[in-house]
Amino acid sequence: QVQLVESGGGLVQAGGSLRLSCAASGRLSSMNAMGWYRQAPGSQRELVATISSGRTTNYADSVKGRFTISRDNAKNTVYLQMNNLKPDDTAVYYCRADFWWGSSSVYWGQGTQVTVSS
Repeated sequence: QVQLVESGGGLVQAGGSLRLSCAASGRLSSMNAMGWYRQAPGSQRELVATISSGRTTNYADSVKGRFTISRDNAKNTVYLQMNNLKPDDTAVYYCRADFWWGSSSVYWGQGTQVTVSS
């Protein structure tokens, strides 16, 4: 019913920047918050940043001041601008979208790898 396609991952040196994009398609009525999560090897998936339909944002403490989340509702796309990347940011980054169709539904993208070399 909903497809989320991420792009923009890759390999970058510490201190560099990357911009992730996540385009949503399908049944998009009542789409609420969108967000980015990440999972490093041997670790649990963790929140990176979220943005509500009204563009209220929330960030993990570890990325505050370095990452910026934004969304273009006309394009059904959410972005994550990542600056001053650190090796600890290395992970698979997943896009998430929350919906309300009488009950909560959550969809995930397939993930995009971000690798930061020291």
